[in-house]
Amino acid sequence: MIAFVRLLARNRLALAGGIVLSLVILLVLLTPILPLADPDVTDTANRFKPPFSQGALLGTDHLGRDLLSRLLWGTQLSLAVGFAAAIIAATVGAAIGIVAGFYGGRTDNIIMRGVDMLMAFPYILLALAIVAALGPGLFNALIAVAAVNVPFFARNIRGVTVGIAHKEFVDAARLAGMSNTRIILTEVLPNVIPVIIIAMSTTIGWMILETAGLSFLGLGSQPPQADLGSMLGEARSALISNPHTSIVPGVMILIIVMSINLLGDGVRDALDPRLKSGALSRPMAATLVRRAGTPPPPAGRGLLEVRELQTQFHVKDRVYRAVGGVSLHVEKGECLGIIGESGSGKSVTALSVMGLVASPPGVITGGAVRYDGTDLIGAPYRQLRDMRGRNVAYIFQDPLATLHPLYRVGDQLVEAIRSHRPIGKEEGRAKAIELLAAVRIPNPEKRISDYPHEMSGGMRQRVGIAMALANDPDIIIADEPTTALDVTVQAQILALLDDLRRSRGLAIVFITHDFGVVAQLCDRVAVMYAGRIVEEGHTREILETPRHPYTTRLMACVPELGEGKRRLEAIAGLPPVVDKLPAGCAFAERCLKVQEVCRQGDIPLEGTGGRAVRCLFPEAPISEAAE
Repeated sequence: MIAFVRLLARNRLALAGGIVLSLVILLVLLTPILPLADPDVTDTANRFKPPFSQGALLGTDHLGRDLLSRLLWGTQLSLAVGFAAAIIAATVGAAIGIVAGFYGGRTDNIIMRGVDMLMAFPYILLALAIVAALGPGLFNALIAVAAVNVPFFARNIRGVTVGIAHKEFVDAARLAGMSNTRIILTEVLPNVIPVIIIAMSTTIGWMILETAGLSFLGLGSQPPQADLGSMLGEARSALISNPHTSIVPGVMILIIVMSINLLGDGVRDALDPRLKSGALSRPMAATLVRRAGTPPPPAGRGLLEVRELQTQFHVKDRVYRAVGGVSLHVEKGECLGIIGESGSGKSVTALSVMGLVASPPGVITGGAVRYDGTDLIGAPYRQLRDMRGRNVAYIFQDPLATLHPLYRVGDQLVEAIRSHRPIGKEEGRAKAIELLAAVRIPNPEKRISDYPHEMSGGMRQRVGIAMALANDPDIIIADEPTTALDVTVQAQILALLDDLRRSRGLAIVFITHDFGVVAQLCDRVAVMYAGRIVEEGHTREILETPRHPYTTRLMACVPELGEGKRRLEAIAGLPPVVDKLPAGCAFAERCLKVQEVCRQGDIPLEGTGGRAVRCLFPEAPISEAAE
C-alpha cells in the first residue's frame, strides 16, 4: 500500500486531485457537526443574499435558504449516490463480464448480445426511460445511473476475462479438480480486480454528472432535499439576476469531477504493473545522457567502438549500475560475441549504443560509443533516428513481440524502408520479396501477405533478420535471436547470419548465453559479469584456455554430447545486485580461488595481443595462452 501511494504521488496532477477530493470528502463528513443553518428552512425575507453577507457566507437562494449549508449537505448526497452507483455498476457488470468471458460459447453470445442492446441506447436517454418507469426520486435515479453503466463494466471485464480463462494457471486449476465457481473466485477474480478498480476510478465522476443531470431535470432529488443537480435546477431561473446561486453548485461539481478524473488517471497508472519499475511519464525518444566528464579519447579500433560505457537505472532512491565501464570494438565483417548470465548487462550495453534504453529510468552516465569515429552518446535525436536501422540495426529475441500483429510482414518490411527513404508501392513489394528470399523464406511472393501469427517461430525470426537488413546497415546487433528456437532452426539462423556477414561485410554483435553459438559464429568473445567485461579474446583461445574463473565455471555448466558421463557443474550463489556491488571483484563471493586481496580496490582488465582478463589470480598466465 505504501509503495502504491508513493507511485501515485509521483504523478503531480493525480496527487493534486487526490488532495482536493480528500479535502472535499473530509468537509462533507464533518458537515453534521459544523455550526451550519438548517438547509431546508426558508426565509423569503432574506432571499438572494449575495456571497459574504452576514450570516450567509455563500449567500442565499430564491427561498432564503443558506447556500453553504445546502452545498455541503448536497455534496454529501451527490458523492454518496455517485460512489454507490459506481459500486453497484462495477459489481453487477463485473459479474456479468466474468461469467460471459469464462464460460464463452452460447452463454457468452446470449449475455453479450443483451449488453449490446443496452449499449445501443444513449446513456442519458436510457436513464431517463428507467426513471420514467420507476418514478422520480433519488433512489430511482441511483438505480438508473448504475444500470446504464453496467454494460461498460461488463464489456471491459469480459475482454480481460477471455484472455485469462485459457491461461496455463487456469488450466492447472481445472486439472486439480477445482469447480468453476472456485476457479472464478480464486484464479480469475484476483486478476480482474485491478481492472475493475481502474474502471471505477475513471467513471465515478461521470456517474456523479449523470445523477446531477437527472436531479437538474427534476427526476432525482425531490424538494426540499438538495443535491448538487437539484440546486442547479432550482437556480436556473435566477441565472442572470443572481448568478451566484448557480455558480456555487456548478463550481463544486467541477471540483469534484476534475479531482476524481485526475485521481483516476493516477490510480490507473499506479496499478499498471508495467510502470511500477519505471516512471509514470512516457519514455524519452533517446536515452538520457548525464556524463560527468569528457568522453575518453578514441582508440581508433573498429567500425563500432565502445569506450568505458556506463549505464544506470535511477529508480526512486536507488541507483542500479547495469553497465559499469564496458569497452569493446567490432571491425567490419567481424562477429563479436557477448556472453554471460542473465542480468550481466549484455542487452543494456547493446541498447545503449543507439540510445534505446528507456529514460526514465535509464541514464548513460559515462563513456563513449563511436560509429566510424562519430560519438553517438548525446547525439541529437534526429541523428540517432536517421542512423537507427540504416547504419546500426537490431535483431531482437522474440520476433512475435517485435512484429506488429495486425500488419502483414511485407507491409512492415516496406515501412522499415520508408522510414529512411521514399519508395513506391511496386518497388517496395519487390524489395520485400527480395529481402525474404535473402533470408531463405520459401515462396516469398506469397509469404509477404502473411501475418506474423501465420508463421512459425523460425520464419518470424527470419523476417526480423530481413527487417534488420532492409536498409543495408553496416552493423547488426543480435540480442539472443536463437534462444527460443529449436536446435535445427537455430543452426539454420546461425548459418544464415554467417553467410550474410561474409557476403555483405556486416559487423555483427551477437549476444547469447550459449557457448556453442559462440563457437560456431563469433570471431572474438567478450565475457560479461555484473555489468563489466571480465575476459575477452579470440574465440578459439577463450574456448580452449579460459583464464577468468567465471569463464571456466560458465563453460563447465555446458553439457557435452559424446564425451562420456561427467558431473554437470553449477555456479553456486547468485550474481550481485547491481545497486549494491561489492568492492573489488564482483565474482569474489562465488569464486573458488578468492583471496582477501580480491575484495579490495578496483581490478583492471589487463592483457596483450587481443587477450585480456579482469582477475588477480587467473587460471593460467595470459602469456601462456599466447604460446
